[in-house]
Amino acid sequence: MTRLNRKSIGFRLTVWYAAVLTAGFALFGILIWFAMQHQMIAETDRELDGRASRFATFFEAESSEASSELRDELNEFCQALPPANSILVRGAYGFTFRCPASPIANAHVLHRQFTFQNQRFDVEVGATLQAVAHTLGLLRLLLLGLSPVVIVIACIGGAWLSRRALKPVQAIASAALTVSIDNLSERLPVPATGDELAALTEVLNSMLNKLESAVRTLSQFAADASHELRTPLAVIQTTADLALRRPRSPEELRQSLEQISSEAQRMTRLVEDLLFLARKDIVVAQMPQSPIDLRDLLRQVCTELSGLSAARSIRLNMRLGEAAAMVSGNAPALHRLFVALLDNALKYSQAGGEIVIALQLLDTSVVATIQDFGQGISAADLPHIFDRFFRADGSRTTGGYGLGLSLAKSIAQAHEAQIEVCSTPGTGSIFRVAFSIRLERTSGNLQLASV
Repeated sequence: MTRLNRKSIGFRLTVWYAAVLTAGFALFGILIWFAMQHQMIAETDRELDGRASRFATFFEAESSEASSELRDELNEFCQALPPANSILVRGAYGFTFRCPASPIANAHVLHRQFTFQNQRFDVEVGATLQAVAHTLGLLRLLLLGLSPVVIVIACIGGAWLSRRALKPVQAIASAALTVSIDNLSERLPVPATGDELAALTEVLNSMLNKLESAVRTLSQFAADASHELRTPLAVIQTTADLALRRPRSPEELRQSLEQISSEAQRMTRLVEDLLFLARKDIVVAQMPQSPIDLRDLLRQVCTELSGLSAARSIRLNMRLGEAAAMVSGNAPALHRLFVALLDNALKYSQAGGEIVIALQLLDTSVVATIQDFGQGISAADLPHIFDRFFRADGSRTTGGYGLGLSLAKSIAQAHEAQIEVCSTPGTGSIFRVAFSIRLERTSGNLQLASV
């Protein structure tokens, strides 16, 4: 058997097992020893009590004899006693009888009394405890001799069992060491035991699945970001090189600088969107929320994008109702969410079309919808439209980076709102954002309050 590592769980289990077993054996031995001692002394007392009763009966039967003959009879009674036993009788008028003549050292004595002819006699019946001491000594020797042997054997067996029980853990640890960033597809072998170790292995494999998915997403994110940043950087570099290649008029230089500025702004927006998505967990903690009327927010968004909608001959139809649509949220973040949704609707609407922006107040939610009547989204693309950098094949000519809807989903999740889309190709799409609310009663009227 190989030596156990003192810091290992197996070693600590063996030590604890040995300590508990030793304490248990010690307690068991002490209880057994005292129980045996008590039982043997009680048995001796019962024997002495019976002997005292027989002596009293014998004394009463022989008391009619003369004093000298009585002593002779009592001596004969004593001779029938087992060795190392004694009897001492004291009575009235100084009567005393002792057998044997000299006291027995270290005798266990039982005191009894009996009355005869109105006279009280005290009887002391004694016996040595050598047999008891001998038996207890053998028991003590047996316990002290066998207990260490049993404990050592049990500890060896405990160490073997702990090694056998922890062997799957070692196998899991060895397999986990082989998993790295280069082979995240590897999975740990699940023991066919159905116990806690099997459950732990399944949890670790599930964690590896999530880690692999996160790393794959991160790699794709970095690749897509690099690809999207490459285009504006190339435009800036090319424009600057052309401007510097030969002397140009102030108007030509101005046009070059405007193009560089435009590409820089596009790249800045892209970087801001990337930072928001990459740091969305931190951004959530940095988004203080307050009561917001979605009617005012949607009016503001429509006003900002009215120029773009007019340039594309698309009419914005607002159906916001007259009742306040109060939710709890961060105004700049929600503004960004609805700008992304409305901008997406404008990109995919046909010239001369219409976009409907509506609010619906339900008992437990406020639902904002943005509906366009454009080209719609195919069933194959629909599950991926909230993915970062995703753009349907037929929509790549519309511009953008494929981050708007991903931003909208992140902001909705930060507000614990549900965002969903339904679309029919050739008919249009409807985006819905549902904010949970609760009903509060104030001054006899029901008012909406955000959760």
